Amino acid sequence: MNTIELCHASVRREGEFILKDVSLTVKEGEKIAIIGPNGAGKSTLINVIARNIYPLWKPEYALKLFGQERWKIEDLKKKIGIVNQSLSWYVNTTYSVYEIVLSGLYSAIGLDFHHKVTAEDDKKCLEELDRIGITHLKDKAMNTLSSGERSKVLLARANITNPSLLLLDEASNALDFPSRSELRKTISKYAKAGKTILLVTHELSEIIPEIDRVIIMKNGEIFMDGKKEEVITERILEEVYERKIYVDSRDGLYNAWC
Repeated sequence: MNTIELCHASVRREGEFILKDVSLTVKEGEKIAIIGPNGAGKSTLINVIARNIYPLWKPEYALKLFGQERWKIEDLKKKIGIVNQSLSWYVNTTYSVYEIVLSGLYSAIGLDFHHKVTAEDDKKCLEELDRIGITHLKDKAMNTLSSGERSKVLLARANITNPSLLLLDEASNALDFPSRSELRKTISKYAKAGKTILLVTHELSEIIPEIDRVIIMKNGEIFMDGKKEEVITERILEEVYERKIYVDSRDGLYNAWC
């Protein structure tokens, strides 16, 4: 079964197309990285898939998720885990790590009076904290965490419903080398568990070895889509970024600079 079937999606903002007639099929269990310059349409594509943004209507447009076009939003949210920069800002509060992760079960940011936490919910939260190795942060306020710790919390929150699809939009933004390495290991755990993953990144070093398909976007369109080793080359990246690029590969990881 295909997890995502997107056909002819276009998004316009202030009279300019930021996504131009994009079609994309993602098979169940695929792990994909999406790269490209700033403003290429990467985050917009992720938001279209998550149904946070609705493209311009046209007869040929369609979006099927898990084989269905129509979903109750509360059911769909349980099947998709999302990490993005907006969420990182929203959770920077006095809510505890436990409350933020647990609230992922209710598609909320933190707990409120109307949330009825069951013993099963509590168990799921504690298990997810343990899986990622952040049980020791359970009672800490979110606004006291480092960027690396917050990123792990957001991953735990995204995975607490055991979603089939993870949409990770610059999940490791602003992390130092050790924190980025730890986050990469966590994402690899989810990949090995069979989840479908779309990872948006500017850093090639964040592309985990389990990812074997890479999509490059430019000017709101898919510029290149193929096997990782065929797409991440100096020639192709130079064409995309329009400058001299150097690429290195070591132990299944890539790096690029100019």
